[in-house]
Amino acid sequence: MRPRRLGEMVGQRHLLGENALLPRAVAHRRLPSMVLVGPPGSGKTTLARLLAAETEAHFETWSAVTGGLAELRDAIERADHRRLEGRRTVLFVDEIHRVTRGQQDVLLPHVERGTVVLVGATTENPSFALTAALLSRLRVFRLEPLSSEDLVALLERALADHERGLGALELRAEPEALARLASAVGGDARRALDVLELAAVHAAPPHGSGVLGIESVQAALAEPALPHDRGGDAHHDLASAFIKSMRGSDPDAAVYWMMRLLDAGDDPLFVLRRMIVFASEDVGNADPHALPLAVAADAAFRRLGMPEGIFAMAQACCYLACAPKSDASSRAWLAARGDVREHGALAVPMHLRNAPTAAMRAEGRGAGYRNPHDEGGHAPGVVYLPDALAGRRYYDPKNMGAEARLRAWLERLRLRGRPEGTH
Repeated sequence: MRPRRLGEMVGQRHLLGENALLPRAVAHRRLPSMVLVGPPGSGKTTLARLLAAETEAHFETWSAVTGGLAELRDAIERADHRRLEGRRTVLFVDEIHRVTRGQQDVLLPHVERGTVVLVGATTENPSFALTAALLSRLRVFRLEPLSSEDLVALLERALADHERGLGALELRAEPEALARLASAVGGDARRALDVLELAAVHAAPPHGSGVLGIESVQAALAEPALPHDRGGDAHHDLASAFIKSMRGSDPDAAVYWMMRLLDAGDDPLFVLRRMIVFASEDVGNADPHALPLAVAADAAFRRLGMPEGIFAMAQACCYLACAPKSDASSRAWLAARGDVREHGALAVPMHLRNAPTAAMRAEGRGAGYRNPHDEGGHAPGVVYLPDALAGRRYYDPKNMGAEARLRAWLERLRLRGRPEGTH
């Protein structure tokens, strides 16, 4: 069911619409080298083949996984011969994020000269894998997962097509069944067609009723496909949504994204580690119970494992999302580190220095030190920072949760340390 013309492609209207760049490039036979970025089943390989066909270019593939430099040089040599004969070559490299630096160095001059029109396909962010020199010569086009409407159109086309599809079975599909199938495959056209074929076998006579209904789709689906890569964009996007939902105090979204991570096969210990970090970074002293709760959830999971450990994870996730938020501690250490790096190793004030011996005390170490315990827990007016940083404020508690009490306490202490008559 692979489209034979550009106009047959479903979805990707932002790339293939009337005024989009790619159709104009095809019309003028001026195809740029490019990287097609998108999830599985979004049409990357199909689009590459169609672009080559509609510009009357030879379509040659080279594998970044199984191909070596010798095969790459042979492909470029063949492309050079075609160029001399007046025919262009589209060199298609699937999983281009796996191309080594040495292979990229071989490709670069031939992309520059136009020996080949390089079309790479990847599910990853190409800026992490491709050299700046090669990436600067490629246009990046991002393909989106197909919408449910696009997938239903594709499924209906496959059911009606007698030549390449399932038309010979003469099945009648219930709209609800096709909608269910389309919503369950995560925008993946390839998986949608695979599931459709299994569902059609289930529904076709003599063992089936001839009606492709919800029951047939459910039998073919088994479990929904959750696009995920554990180390690439899908993993990082889900983790980002999880953290930002907790930060936004939305426990419903937070626990949803947590389960998306877990059901897609992510490591539960990664999720727990992110919650421990979040408890200090985003909740902080606004709720001092957040950190021990997150640590306890980690300990509970390590003891219980799956699936019982998810109860502790869900408890921590919902608590962290509902807790008052403060990043004051995070801002404090970042600001302090900035001064450490800017001012270097400033001397420790003499009154704060260690003085365990008489000789060290004779040097003036510890002289004038006032013990806060002797003054009701606070020695007003004592400066603990280096002289060059006296008066610097790093920790600015927010007026949230328990941190509001810390803020009020610090303000009272600072007032005690000011000379009389000042405010």
